[in-house]
Amino acid sequence: MRPRCSRAAALLALAGSLACATISPQEESRLGAQLHDQLRREAYLLDDRVVQGYVAALGRRVAEAAGPGELDYRFFVVVDDQINAFAAPGGYVYVNTGTIQRARNVSELAGVLAHEVGHVARRHLAENLGRRRTANTARQIGVVAAAVAAGPAGASAASLIGGLASLAALNSFGREAEREADAFAVEVLPEAGYDPEGLVSFFQTLLRERSEAPSGSFLSDHPATEERIAETRRMIDDAALPSALRADDGGRLEIIQRRIQILTGAAGPEAPR
Repeated sequence: MRPRCSRAAALLALAGSLACATISPQEESRLGAQLHDQLRREAYLLDDRVVQGYVAALGRRVAEAAGPGELDYRFFVVVDDQINAFAAPGGYVYVNTGTIQRARNVSELAGVLAHEVGHVARRHLAENLGRRRTANTARQIGVVAAAVAAGPAGASAASLIGGLASLAALNSFGREAEREADAFAVEVLPEAGYDPEGLVSFFQTLLRERSEAPSGSFLSDHPATEERIAETRRMIDDAALPSALRADDGGRLEIIQRRIQILTGAAGPEAPR
């Protein structure tokens, strides 16, 4: 019994240290990889080279426009017809097929991806994770109890409970964090060659559909208000934008939308209003 008690004491000490530690980019990357592996098992990520390649290339172009950083960004498509996009620690960014289908041009989709990259780049997820670590000491002690009762396998199973719920909570941001992510998008979209007006027009789509949004969706966690739209437009008006920014990509987005429709049986993109 003594070795088991010693292990419990060590794990309790580790739980306490994690609760007050500041997450580093390296630790953030490791956690992001773990969460991605769980998401891959529990959610349906679209396994299509063409669609995945299109979104990944668009996301990388946006991320590279922000300049070098400590994280490598990875972009994935989730099969879900709800409007949603979210990020995980370590530069993992996910966008629903429903979001791609609702985008009326590539600048809107680029705007969504830029906003999510902004949350990662501005360390909003890392900050949320640090706060949740402090609040979740009791849960970590529960993991230790599982280890004592069932050994490492029990600890592993207990540590996975609520993982996806935690990911959703990590993407719940306050008004200032949302403003910073919007400002980030307005700054990097022109650097990537895209018109930041796409961010505003997609916000307008969110505003129209907000009343029908389920709890926990992009629409409820990233509320698009008239005030936020006006603030983003003001930032665009104040920026010295280069000429010839792109809003479309020669029909490539429309091809991807049609491919998603064929692969998933989802409704096609809505006509512009």
